[in-house]
Amino acid sequence: MNLQKTALGLSLGMVWGLLVFFATIWATYHGRGATLSVLNSYYIGFSVSYFGAFIGLIWGFVNGFVVGFLIAWLYDLACGLLYKPEAHPR
Repeated sequence: MNLQKTALGLSLGMVWGLLVFFATIWATYHGRGATLSVLNSYYIGFSVSYFGAFIGLIWGFVNGFVVGFLIAWLYDLACGLLYKPEAHPR
């Protein structure tokens, strides 16, 4: 069974991007965000602000897409190595 690399990448990218976006909006609204400010080290231009939420959405999507694509690729590679199709005599 092969996983669709692009589909898994898009789905994980959307989930991670929206998670970062809504977490940043929530932290900005409630005046908290010490934990989220760690993302400044990983996402260029990110800050715990309303504008930073959109930057986090973009970077989160890119990050999630790459991770999802790699997971599907590694899964397909592992399945190809472990489960080789058997030759059926005719």
